Amino acid sequence: MTLKKIVLPLLSLFLLYRTVELCRYLFAMEPSSLTNFGSAILAVLLSMFVTGAFAFVGFAYPTNAVLPAAYYSVNNSKLITSIHDWLGVKYFRKMLLLTFWGTKKNRKMFFNGTKAGIENFIHMTKQSEFGHLGAFVVLLILSIILLIQKHYLLVSVLTVINVIGNLYPIILQRFHRMRIASVFNK
Repeated sequence: MTLKKIVLPLLSLFLLYRTVELCRYLFAMEPSSLTNFGSAILAVLLSMFVTGAFAFVGFAYPTNAVLPAAYYSVNNSKLITSIHDWLGVKYFRKMLLLTFWGTKKNRKMFFNGTKAGIENFIHMTKQSEFGHLGAFVVLLILSIILLIQKHYLLVSVLTVINVIGNLYPIILQRFHRMRIASVFNK
């Protein structure tokens, strides 16, 4: 067993613990006691904790296997394309390429140009999608609870972060797999 398979899940557990502690704090506090800046910072922290908890364990283990293989197949390519275009996910993709994924080294982690690289790319899209889907659902549930407790500004910021940080990547990964499938089906 590699060190990565021990350390990364421990980091996920730590972030899960921090998420629970932050939620206890938020659920016990009056929304009016938070400043606008405080609400925004707590929304960012909550998003980072939850998304990081899913990401770190996904870097060590094939977490995408939690969902059935049928989930990852794209059955309605027109719907995915419409959502992709309507939300402007292509601009999100361009932003990723201008920042983190712009270097050749980082892109090769997903695809190295070989046939085996295509299989790795498909696997990595599933891993990424699962991590973002898990975070998206957990943050959505927490947003509903916080909305009921009248944390309006915090939920607004958290929703924007959740859509851009988790929903966009889910759509992007499905779009990638759809495009790869269309090439193989020709």
